[in-house]
Amino acid sequence: MWSFESVFYQIYPLGFCGAPRANDGVCAHRITKVAAWADYLAELGVGAVLLNPVFDSSTHGYDTRDLTRVDCRLGTNEDLADVVRALHARGIRVVLDAVFNHVGREFWAFRDVREHRWDSAYRDWFCLNFDGDSAFGDGFWYEGWEGCYDLVKLNLRNPAVVAYLLDTVRGWRREFGIDGLRLDVAYSLDRDFLRSLHGVARELSATAPAAAPLGGPRAEDTAFVLIGETLHGDYSQLVNPEMLDSCTNYECYKGLYSSFNSQNMFEIAHSLHRQFGGDPWCIYRGLHLLSFADNHDVTRLASILNDPACVRPAYGVLFGMPGIPCLYYGSEWGATGVKGAHDDWDLRPAFEAPVQNELAAHVARLIAARTVGSGARALSYGAYRNVQIQNKQLLFERTVEAEGAEPAARVLVAVNAVAEPFTFSAGELTGTFADLLDGDGGSVELAGTLELAPYEVRYLLAR
Repeated sequence: MWSFESVFYQIYPLGFCGAPRANDGVCAHRITKVAAWADYLAELGVGAVLLNPVFDSSTHGYDTRDLTRVDCRLGTNEDLADVVRALHARGIRVVLDAVFNHVGREFWAFRDVREHRWDSAYRDWFCLNFDGDSAFGDGFWYEGWEGCYDLVKLNLRNPAVVAYLLDTVRGWRREFGIDGLRLDVAYSLDRDFLRSLHGVARELSATAPAAAPLGGPRAEDTAFVLIGETLHGDYSQLVNPEMLDSCTNYECYKGLYSSFNSQNMFEIAHSLHRQFGGDPWCIYRGLHLLSFADNHDVTRLASILNDPACVRPAYGVLFGMPGIPCLYYGSEWGATGVKGAHDDWDLRPAFEAPVQNELAAHVARLIAARTVGSGARALSYGAYRNVQIQNKQLLFERTVEAEGAEPAARVLVAVNAVAEPFTFSAGELTGTFADLLDGDGGSVELAGTLELAPYEVRYLLAR
């Protein structure tokens, strides 16, 4: 599946495009800014753009008013279709944020319930009863998402609601030519609904997107992917042949930054082995979880790390470990942002233009190693094995067996998390290797040791 071999790039459009925080009803064609970044994204090497909510809402996008109309603060449906075409033309797929657990109080069907109450044809679209009252004095009680009554929970056991949402997905594919969905709060979604959505995704995978044919590599792969937002618990309950293709790996998100802050690489090494290692009890072998260092809901990597220089090796771990790497816009050049400093909008700024600096160039090299050349298959599909773990350093191995015309491959990922040099000693560090982060693709001869400079990362492909 194309998503397993791609690097994702997440954009929160309302913030990225500088839209007003509250819907002012004024149509402005702001979302075309995403298309203006298409060349930059192609040069960076990303294979898919994940757009957080783009449909009509009252404020932040997750309080939806209409799932069929692009938010006027971002523009029109035609604008979004143009953005998808521009990205597809550069070989970049597009995944939309699907908010199916809840809607806003101004959602058209809930407005009908507020107006007609018991007589509304849509009263069973929501989890409500008329024996109480809401905090807003609606004359009935309803369930909100996790106690937030601005977000009205949909009744996903109602066949009419399910049919409406599934038809909406078909409409998005038909009108915009999108390549998949990120399912908001997937952990809250009804499991039977997810099975039905999976069936629609396989249906849509059978044909190429009509609105915007994809160019670039693997254009023949028309899979419509489903990626769920999950936090804790057993990810395989959602990522399986009946439901989702992937989900967010919050366990390793926490282990990633925490290992660098505590100078304890055993934490992330333990999580990675627990999830993807070769022992029979390792729980997610063969799964491709969405891995990330930050996103629109958490403090940015450059702000959460105690030592800002650790951003470089942290990305080295992210792109070397199993999963589908996902960048949050701006973090590739070291943008900062703290959750809770004022509100989440601090995490979702508008940038005038991409910043080209050494960190961004480093990330581009990591993406190239992950997606291009002989080592890419090992990094995308390879098994995981810890070779050597120190408090401040980590050496692990990604290996993949030969398949068809594709040869077996082995990549060693070496990371130094501190300001002092370090030398690894291991039998695996013997032989000839290609340095995947060396733009010249030079060879390295090793005799059992490897010296790392402060904060250095090495990806070494065995030859």
